Amino acid sequence: MIKIVSFKICPFVQRVTALLSAKGIPYDIEYINLSDKPQWFLDISPTGQVPLLITESGTALFESDAIVEYIDDVTAPLVAEVTPEQRAIDRAWSYQATKHYLVQCSTMQSANKETLAERSEKLNKSFEKAEKKLGEGPFFNGETMGNVDIAWLPLLHRALIVEQHSGYDFLANYPKVKAWQSAVAKTGIAEKSVPADFNEAFSNFYLAERTFLGRGANFNEAPIEVAKASGAGCCG
Repeated sequence: MIKIVSFKICPFVQRVTALLSAKGIPYDIEYINLSDKPQWFLDISPTGQVPLLITESGTALFESDAIVEYIDDVTAPLVAEVTPEQRAIDRAWSYQATKHYLVQCSTMQSANKETLAERSEKLNKSFEKAEKKLGEGPFFNGETMGNVDIAWLPLLHRALIVEQHSGYDFLANYPKVKAWQSAVAKTGIAEKSVPADFNEAFSNFYLAERTFLGRGANFNEAPIEVAKASGAGCCG
């Protein structure tokens, strides 16, 4: 059985585990502390980052893009008979998601409304692009969930948790993306791709008192000083 080395709230890991869950592929998982990485992990990870996939033959694969391609190479695709052109387009749209993972992580950690507004600008551009591209749905390319949906799942899932906790909706101005978020959520893959205590771990880091979202996203809040985050954050 393949093994995933993970940090509980890393979106790059969730992209990999979501793909495995969507395909029904069993896997073992081991969580590490990124503030105190074990030596065995550093010995096999060239970057010292997660996710890391260890194949059944014992080969360690790193970088989520490469891991996703490997999974697709050795298993049946989510969507059959995709043309090379469409596959390239799907990879490009997947990249539009993954390059904003750390942007979202930073935005969610904003200490005040001014920082949130500033950091949200880049994140909003990604949702604007998706809004223009999305069709009738319910998924990115129509009726079937595919790799693009999996790549965007961490962004959509985290935005939903933030909304449920604070009432702040990153997707309020993007109705098609909002409907897409709902469709992806209804598959249940997001919950299958994270540990049972994910919401708690996520909230303790991103929705703590030190963050504007954690304090309920009150835009009438007076400026206050907040403590900086301690320990490892998103994925490193």
